[in-house]
Amino acid sequence: MIDNIDRKLIKATQTGLPLTPRPYHTIAQQLNITAEEVMERLRKMLDYGIIRRIGAVPNHYALGYRYNGMTVWNVPDEQIDKLGKMVGELEFVSHCYHRPRHLPKWPYNLFAMVHGKNQTQVDQQIQQIIELLGKYNHGHETLYSTRILKKTGLRI
Repeated sequence: MIDNIDRKLIKATQTGLPLTPRPYHTIAQQLNITAEEVMERLRKMLDYGIIRRIGAVPNHYALGYRYNGMTVWNVPDEQIDKLGKMVGELEFVSHCYHRPRHLPKWPYNLFAMVHGKNQTQVDQQIQQIIELLGKYNHGHETLYSTRILKKTGLRI
């Protein structure tokens, strides 16, 4: 499914794009192909599900956001897309997604990670989500980060 050039491209980008003005050109030069070919190969790998996404991954801790809470919400399934979009658009939510419930012990189906510079800020952000969800909030919990785990994707 992937050829030798794709494999080299994955290895060249798995720790991030080069911090240069034209990262695809930098990679192309390393692989002895054109920048257009780099972009086309990445696009095809996205289309085929070989890679999931290309995006920035900020280091929240380095930016001063040392308090994190994974909020979990019990919202009506028929409202999940609308509510998830609203929560995911909040500037303090880094990711928001739908997960299956595991009844009877785990009724939560909407997850949203919030980041703040202190505990008070995170608590205020959670309150904003409570107000945003309104009558659709049928319960929630927050799982606070207690340590930093290694954050890396697939390495080959």
